[in-house]
Amino acid sequence: MSDLLLPRALRPGDLVAVAAPSGPLEADDRPLLARGTAVLEELGFRVRVCPSVAGARSRWWAAGRPAEQAAEFNALLRDPEVRAVFAHSGGQAVTGWLDLLDLDAVRADPKPVLGCSDVSQLLLALHARTGLVGVHADMVTHGFGDSWSERFTDGPEEDGARRALREAYARVLTEPVAAGPLPALSPWQCWRDGRARGRLVGGLLRRIVSLQATPYAVPARSFDGAVLFWEETGKPLSAVWNDLHALRLAGVLDRIAAMVVGTPHRVGSGDAAEPALREVVLDVLGDRPLPVLAGVDLGHAGPNLPLPLGVETEVDATARTLTLVAPAVS
Repeated sequence: MSDLLLPRALRPGDLVAVAAPSGPLEADDRPLLARGTAVLEELGFRVRVCPSVAGARSRWWAAGRPAEQAAEFNALLRDPEVRAVFAHSGGQAVTGWLDLLDLDAVRADPKPVLGCSDVSQLLLALHARTGLVGVHADMVTHGFGDSWSERFTDGPEEDGARRALREAYARVLTEPVAAGPLPALSPWQCWRDGRARGRLVGGLLRRIVSLQATPYAVPARSFDGAVLFWEETGKPLSAVWNDLHALRLAGVLDRIAAMVVGTPHRVGSGDAAEPALREVVLDVLGDRPLPVLAGVDLGHAGPNLPLPLGVETEVDATARTLTLVAPAVS
């Protein structure tokens, strides 16, 4: 991995783009898209919704052919007016066009790319190849458009948790200083106590594992002393167990300094005879003395805290805190 490539801090009035790097916009989701873009405007940005989203372009499970998706994304990277790219949603398509990324455009004008789920693979690939600090974060349609509006209140008596989350995004994206402690929007859990500091790396567990089979894999040295964060959705516990063992066999679990587990979403069958996710994780970790902070607000259960890849972070599992100790933007 190259040295960290910090994007320029966003400023009030900057133009941000809403793109479809993975799945298409479903017809029923237009109200969610409108609510999501309103959140970006609340944060002080001008918003451009890309043609792939606005036109609900689709091919099979993707928002177009791989070459079409890459062309739109690369054009955003090259456009000096666009200062950040937000994914509207996730899906199943990013792997198909990683080899078409314009990495020189990223290096020439680094800008934040934000998203989660399938898009976390794009963030990791960009980070692995260029050092770009992308942000694992809520997406516009499924994220800002639903979990922010469904979980939090609006208006003059705005929900305190929504305000804290909005402020966290503002600090990460607009202030070239350490963002500090991230807000716990739900009760976090200590699965193994301890404290550690390291660079953030992570995303959707299945995408972390599958990316490692490609030329865009996160280099092994990037896991040295890192804080590995992950989440999963719609998988049996056996799949989580196997994916974690894949990381163990690759040496990842022997390199990291701490683990942060998101809020599981439809993981396991719920059968009383099944082990708990905590048991599965600790079983794979064995006697490795890693702090494990769990139930953190990241993943498909939403909302997502902004987690900038590569940024130095302190995990205190005992105290149940997660603190960004270095800036994500310059």
